[in-house]
This record gives sequence, C-alpha cells and structure tokens, in this order.
Amino acid sequence: MQASKCLELKIPADRIDTEAFEMLAESIDALGIAEETDVDSNLTVQIAWFDCDEDESLTKNRILAAALQAGIEKDQITLITLEQQNWETAWQKDWCGMPIGKNLWVRPSFCDGPTDGRVDIVLDPGMAFGTGTHPTTQLCLEAVERICAESPPTRLLDMGAGSGILAIAAVKLGSGSALAIDMEEESVEACLTNAAINDVLLEAKLDDTPPQQQFDLVVANILAAPLVWMAKELAPCVKNHLILSGLLTTQVDDVAAAYIAEGLSEIRRDTQGDWASVEFLRHP
Repeated sequence: MQASKCLELKIPADRIDTEAFEMLAESIDALGIAEETDVDSNLTVQIAWFDCDEDESLTKNRILAAALQAGIEKDQITLITLEQQNWETAWQKDWCGMPIGKNLWVRPSFCDGPTDGRVDIVLDPGMAFGTGTHPTTQLCLEAVERICAESPPTRLLDMGAGSGILAIAAVKLGSGSALAIDMEEESVEACLTNAAINDVLLEAKLDDTPPQQQFDLVVANILAAPLVWMAKELAPCVKNHLILSGLLTTQVDDVAAAYIAEGLSEIRRDTQGDWASVEFLRHP
C-alpha cells in the first residue's frame, strides 16, 4: 500500500558530509536522500525521507537517536511529517526543465519542452525517486545516451527504477524492450504513468530481486550497499553493458570489486562532485 505520509529529515550540509549522511540514512532505512541548496541563502541541506505509516512516534525517535549518535546537535536537526499530498508535490518547488548530456531534456509536465531539438523526457514522479536533478541520475542518463548512440540495446533492465526515467530515456534513444523493476508499489505505478506520458512502452514489475534473464544493457542507480549485496544476482543479468550509480566516489572501489568478482570488466568511471557512476562490460 502506498504510504499516506512520510518523515522528512534535514541537516545542514556543513554539519555532516555527503558520505556520512548517506551512511546515516541507510542505517535507518531511508526511502531516499537528496541535497538541496536554497537559491536565496545559498545554504545547503542534506535531506532524507522515511516511511512512518506504522508507528510515527517510534520512527521519529529512531531517526533522532541515530542523528544524535552521529554527532549532530539537536538544534541542527529538522524532522517534519509530510502528508501524502505535500510529499507528492514537494519535488515541484525548484524543479524546471534542464538539458542533460548531449541531446536530452528532462522536465516536469508543468514546464515547457526543449526548443533546440533535444529528446524530451517528461516526468510526473509522484512519490517515486528520479527527477533528473540528482548527480547520480544525470551520470546514468549520460551513460545511457552514450551507449545508445553507439549501439542501442535490444533489451534493457532498469533495476530500482524509481520514476522510470532511465528506462524511458533508453527507449526514446532507440532501445528495444525495457523492464523496470522496483520494490515500491508507487515506483512501479510511476514507471507506467511516465511511460504513458512519454508515449513509450515498458514493462514495470514489483520486486526486489533481479530477474533470471539476460539484457544487453542493465542500469541500477540505487545505493552502494544494496548494489554489493545483489552482485551475485544482478551480474548474471548482464549480456553486454552494466551501469551502476548511486555511489559516492569513496564507494566505487568496493562496488566495482563485487562485480569484477562475478566476471565483469570495469571499463569506465565518471564523477560529478562527490558522486560517481561506474560501467562494466561482459567480454565474450
């Protein structure tokens, strides 16, 4: 069932660095994380969201205890409840159309399309993650664009698909069939909704385990720990290319080692700020 509300945690970025915040958020089962800079004050905050439908008070106490244990002072912690309506529209506040890569334009449905012939990708993510504003999503989109320009994949798997942005972009760039998998019902719904908005066909499946099939291109923009855990199941899905992101630059070596151990060869790394993506190839 889709969550009716969630908790939003904010901590000033000068109080905790990106890697430490990701570790904190991961340790208390965050739904997702982001970094936001206020255009007026130029202050940057780290943000994480948490499901709180089962026991809001208990979840709040658990989050506060973890933040305090991480050395954050209580007056630097902002923790509020977002009702579903507010949560679903929170992403609209500062998001507008943006160019990504050489030929992509990503925008919410309420913003104008491109005027320079870029491939238009329109999103209405709802509660699913993936608007194109986060560096890891941008790195993935750039990699998908490059690979599709070289040789569009016949079959694509987007593991942990969120809004479906990567699968949709790949299909618009010439990919054949696309399978989007996510463990959250709202993400599966968002994938199908956004596919319809963009007039593309893709299959969306609710699951937390990679399928027992092979795909020409596999993309997974999740977090470091889950990527390491699923290496033995995800690597066999790769027929040719694999793109992994959701990684801090300090985490790439450990993640890469897990997939190299499964027979894949690392061929490229790209970074944007503290974030990174890594690509692999399965050699014949």
